[in-house]
Amino acid sequence: TSSHTRVGILNNPASKIKEDNTAIARGILAAFLTQNNSNLKSFLSKLSKEETAKSLAAGTKIVKFLIPGMDGDTFEKKYNTLGLDLIKTQQMFCQEVLKLLPGQMAVISNGR
Repeated sequence: TSSHTRVGILNNPASKIKEDNTAIARGILAAFLTQNNSNLKSFLSKLSKEETAKSLAAGTKIVKFLIPGMDGDTFEKKYNTLGLDLIKTQQMFCQEVLKLLPGQMAVISNGR
């Protein structure tokens, strides 16, 4: 709710990382890298819905969930070129540095 708040996401999946089970994670990363804050917030809200996850798992392309105002071409290019190495690196950081179990969630805060 504050213009001074920053949000970041690290992926710590419990299952083996593959293209077909990382659509949401890759969508979030691509959006963070390509969209402005207002579009990012709306898109992340849309991606966080259970029906969106079910639809993606059923084979719906992520571009169907883009919101008006998003730079769809830039997003799609980034989404399609994001490798799985970034998610694997985040998983390793979560488990080796933060000592989280696979799939375990945490909130990390660094405030004043």
